[in-house]
Amino acid sequence: MRIGINPNKEINQQESFFIHQVIIPVYIPNEEDYFKDAIKILKICLNSLFNTIHDRTYITIVNNGSCENVVQFLNTLFQEKKINELIHADNVGKINAVFKGLSGNNIELVTITDADVMFLGDWQSETVKIFTEIPKAGVVGLVPQIRMYKYKGGNVIFDNFFNKRMKFLPIKNPDALIHFCESIGWGRDYNQDYLKFGLGLEYEKVKCFVGAGHFVATYKKDVFEELKTFIGGKKAAGIGEDYIDEKGLEKDYWRLTTYDNYAYHMGNVYEEWMDMIPQNTSSAVYENFHFAKRKKINKVTHFFKNKLIKKLISKKWSAKLFLKWTKLPKEMIENF
Repeated sequence: MRIGINPNKEINQQESFFIHQVIIPVYIPNEEDYFKDAIKILKICLNSLFNTIHDRTYITIVNNGSCENVVQFLNTLFQEKKINELIHADNVGKINAVFKGLSGNNIELVTITDADVMFLGDWQSETVKIFTEIPKAGVVGLVPQIRMYKYKGGNVIFDNFFNKRMKFLPIKNPDALIHFCESIGWGRDYNQDYLKFGLGLEYEKVKCFVGAGHFVATYKKDVFEELKTFIGGKKAAGIGEDYIDEKGLEKDYWRLTTYDNYAYHMGNVYEEWMDMIPQNTSSAVYENFHFAKRKKINKVTHFFKNKLIKKLISKKWSAKLFLKWTKLPKEMIENF
């Protein structure tokens, strides 16, 4: 039986105090073999996050079918109010874990990160700087990587082809770039010129690189407006991330990365350098952003900006012309 009307039924949802959400899917099914160091690395990841965020950051952890030790650890963090939201789920795959973290929150900036990322000081302020200065930015990565412009950077190249903002910029932190390559198992047999220059954009107040990876990146919430459907079938992380990345392109958002390195990828094996937990350097607090939302572009425009440009910068003859046009040093063009 019900008597009367729920007094909260007609109350409008208030604007959130939080302006930045961080979502971390966690999948550690055991503590053996591949996952032997995973809990230790997760703790380093979270400590680095706690030490580098401002107090208007909302942390969501989605336990994606982890073992009991991980469940107890995460429950303790939630009870101690170190994280704002803890969601326990079966192993539904990374993409669906992200959907669960997005659901029910209306926060304008959302960082999606793997559980093996070490955050460095000022990552939030540098990310916000790009979103603020470049209105078309929809995704901002924290870790410059080799030739990122080739991964879904076609619309950035198309839109900036005839202006002087787009050019090859010197790599600011080559040691961090080497570190990332080693963290994913690469040797040093790649072209060493990749450590010297990357395609970027240079504005009056900010520099950044074209393209972004997706093991840690910050998105405008508008990118996820239509991501409301459970993805069945294969659970591979790459499938899910590519699905999200395509949604950003459908609204013609640019994928960019900070000019300097603001995070490290740790991988699944603990190393002594990982104990270098950064101190809190992020005291800045920002007003609510109120970023303008974008509508979907038509299929023809999407094809020209993304599919066609990708083909042009992949063919050897046209790639050389492109590299020359964007002012890569002449001696590097042949093999870049």
